[in-house]
Amino acid sequence: MDRRIMNKPTILLGAAAIVLIGATGWVVSQESSPQSITAPNEPDIQVGQALYGEYCASCHGDNLEGQQDWRSPGEDGRLPAPPHDETGHTWHHADRMLFDYTKRGGKAVLADQGVEFDSGMPGFGDDLGDEEIWNILAFIQSTWPERQRQLQAERTRFDNERGGN
Repeated sequence: MDRRIMNKPTILLGAAAIVLIGATGWVVSQESSPQSITAPNEPDIQVGQALYGEYCASCHGDNLEGQQDWRSPGEDGRLPAPPHDETGHTWHHADRMLFDYTKRGGKAVLADQGVEFDSGMPGFGDDLGDEEIWNILAFIQSTWPERQRQLQAERTRFDNERGGN
C-alpha cells in the first residue's frame, strides 16, 4: 500500500485540529476583547464627573485641561497627560478605544496594535467597573462642543460598523 494514501487521514485529522484550535482561540479572544463591550444607553454623567475628579483629575486636570506641554515627551520619554477637553485628541477616538485605553492602560492597548510605547496611562480595570468607566467617558464627552461630539460619534459608528480594532 502507498504510504501517501495511509497518511491522508492523519493529515486531514491534523488539519482539522489546527482549524479547530485556531477557531477556538479566535472565539475566546473575541469574548475577552473590548469589541463586545458597548456603552450603556443611559450613562450617569454626574457619577462620571465625581469619578473623574477622584481618578483622572490629578493627571488630566480638574477642568480636563491636561498637563503642560502634553505634546512633548518628558525626561522619562512619556508624554504628559493630554487634555480631555476639545483642545486635546480624546474626541478623535471611538468609544471602544477610549474604554479599552482606560480599562487596560495605554501600554497594553498600544502593544495590541504592535506599538511599543509606554504612554503613562495606567489601566483602571482593577479599580473601576465597566459602568463606572463609561460614566467617566460620558462626563468627558458631555463637556465637548457639539462639533466634537458629532465627529466623535461618527468615529464610534464607523468603528462599530467595522467591528472595532
